[in-house]
Amino acid sequence: MSEEVFKKVVSHAKEYGFVFPSSEIYDGLAAVYDYGQNGVELKNNLRQYWWKAMVQMNENIVGLDSAIFMHPKIWKASGHIDGFSDPMIDNKDSKKRYRADNLLEDKIARYQKDGKTIKADELQAAMDQALLDNDLVQLKALIEQHEIVCPISGTRNWTGVRQFNLMFSTEMGAMAEGADKVYLRPETAQGIFVNFLNVQKTGRMKIPFGIAQTGKAFRNEIIARQFIMRMREFEQMEMQFFIRPGTQKEWYEHWKNMRMNWHQKLGFGSNKYRFHNHVKLAHYADAAVDIEFDYPFGFKEMEGIHSRTDFDLRNHQELSGKKLQYFDADLDENGKAYGNYIPYVIETSIGLDRLFLATLCAAYKEEEVGDGEKKDTRVVLNLPPILAPYKVAILPLLKKDGLPEVGRKIMNDLKTDYNCFYEEKDAIGKRYRRQDALGTPFCVTIDHQTLEDQTITIRYRDTMVQERIAITQLREILAKEINWSSLLS
Repeated sequence: MSEEVFKKVVSHAKEYGFVFPSSEIYDGLAAVYDYGQNGVELKNNLRQYWWKAMVQMNENIVGLDSAIFMHPKIWKASGHIDGFSDPMIDNKDSKKRYRADNLLEDKIARYQKDGKTIKADELQAAMDQALLDNDLVQLKALIEQHEIVCPISGTRNWTGVRQFNLMFSTEMGAMAEGADKVYLRPETAQGIFVNFLNVQKTGRMKIPFGIAQTGKAFRNEIIARQFIMRMREFEQMEMQFFIRPGTQKEWYEHWKNMRMNWHQKLGFGSNKYRFHNHVKLAHYADAAVDIEFDYPFGFKEMEGIHSRTDFDLRNHQELSGKKLQYFDADLDENGKAYGNYIPYVIETSIGLDRLFLATLCAAYKEEEVGDGEKKDTRVVLNLPPILAPYKVAILPLLKKDGLPEVGRKIMNDLKTDYNCFYEEKDAIGKRYRRQDALGTPFCVTIDHQTLEDQTITIRYRDTMVQERIAITQLREILAKEINWSSLLS
């Protein structure tokens, strides 16, 4: 059932202008997608929700927009050149490449679906230990032991498991022979770290403080999976919170709770989210947890909270030869200033595309409406009104008799504050259904009575209730229903 729902969501995303396969007229490009006219609005609104919650609502967090291209030594210091890789395995018959851990995770999911929870738990523990030990031989042994076949060829003719670096590289320079090798950034965090002192000094920031950034990142994923869940070009929303060494545990717990609360305010249900602690920690972390969302294909990571220690700043200081220290004038328990130190960091990192997919999946509903011979099914996106691509649809009942002129006047009055949709074509019922499918929370209908008494019909998406109101009341209703306060309070 869940797989069928996911197929419907993917189909809906294309049919209603949310997400298109990239370069589709040339048969597409694997793991790359384009956001359509409605998708870009929803994506912008989700980004704005994050930015407001992280920057606008926190006096000690500021924003940054660092470059995608950075000095290649940055990726040496961060550990990406030497250690940013995934375990890869090839099937000799299909010539297809897979992540070994993904194959094992799929097998674990099948065991759980079949009620074989003991086997699932045993395989999970064995895989976690192999990843922790970086034991590639054991990963292949587990694939063979559990008789995992290639989804394409159906055979178990596997190569050995080997590490595959995920960074895209290119050359910067006018002449190929004199060009420098640079990388498309695999994360946005490093641009924050190398600008730590620039922001701290120019902003007169005092620890604890954070730097937030949204932007594109690039990873040469071994295999594309699950629509926009895993892409080669994606967008991250990251915040690095700089703290005094020794306080990381309390700040780690603080941001775990803050971020979970942020997700749950979307109103999709607390049962849709869970924490998943990392068994194998990244090279830079002393604690890490994922916030997972229950997608139609199961719980998967949407956001990570990491205690990064001073790994990044310390490595950049050593490789660059430039001090990245902070002078803390506050007094310790002995009455002495804390003095110079390299700050520790708590990171929150969320994939905007994964958040977009979670929002689309959670909001997608098929509902039976009416009764008897008039029984029908409608598809509706129950998006929070402030996140909907269009906030209100203006729908003159007819394309004549002065109704369009009234509709245009209402449209012009509202569009400076709200993204509005105007449509005259088709029966009003069909137009309502289209707006339901787009997630538009309010529809305003102009009819002949409007010309007589300056009233309109406002229709509420979620209840389909229609209410006759004066045109002068419309702004008050929209202002009450469409605002950020419900999500940010």
